[in-house]
Formats: sequence, C-alpha cells, structure tokens
Amino acid sequence: MWKGRGSTGFRMDNKFWKRLDELIEFSEIVIDRPRGTSHERYPDLVFPLDYGYLKGTVGGDGHEIDVWLGTAGHRRLTAIAATVDMKKKDAEIKLIIGCTEEEIGMVEDCHNNQYMSGIIIRREPA
Repeated sequence: MWKGRGSTGFRMDNKFWKRLDELIEFSEIVIDRPRGTSHERYPDLVFPLDYGYLKGTVGGDGHEIDVWLGTAGHRRLTAIAATVDMKKKDAEIKLIIGCTEEEIGMVEDCHNNQYMSGIIIRREPA
C-alpha cells in the first residue's frame, strides 16, 4: 500500500521495511567482495564498501539478495538500491545496511554508469 509522498515521490508501507528487516535478522550476511577489491569480471569496478549477499535468499537475478554493508556501527537497513543492469539485462534491489549518508552516495555512484542505472530509496527514520 502506498502512503503519501516522500522525498523520492512516494513512501512505502512499514510492512515492506519490516519484512526486509526479518530477512536480514534471520539470514547470514556473507561478504564475498570486501571494500577496496576489484570486481572479477570488471576490474575497473572497485567496491567502495563491503558487498555480499544474504545467504539462503533469492533476489531478482535468481541469486541471493545483494547487500552493501557500511561502517555506521549497526546492522539496520538504511535504504535500498533499485537497479537496472543492461549488460546482464536484469533489475533487482540491493539492501543497504549500516551505511552513512556518504556511503549511500558511494552506492548510488557505483550503480550509475555506462551499463547500469540505480535509484536509492531511503528508509524514513522510525
């Protein structure tokens, strides 16, 4: 259910965020691409934050749900990135966990390039 308009033009029902919280709470976060490492297929892409997935979940690309993990000192869901990748011809969401505003900007920059476009949907403060 959509409720009113926020900074992104809409505000999601709290159930959406609570269900994502449950996925995070009951899934292991696996970091397979640590901050500062290069992507194996695209070496020009250096991960600005820890990047991985929620073990035992399924995302839009058929693999586990992707996760960006920041340095804010908590493991709360901060935002999501909705992405379209023309090279892979897929669209999916990526969970942004424990990120500062600066780190959210890094994620947004990472998902906007020659082949990919992404938007950030920030979670409203409780």
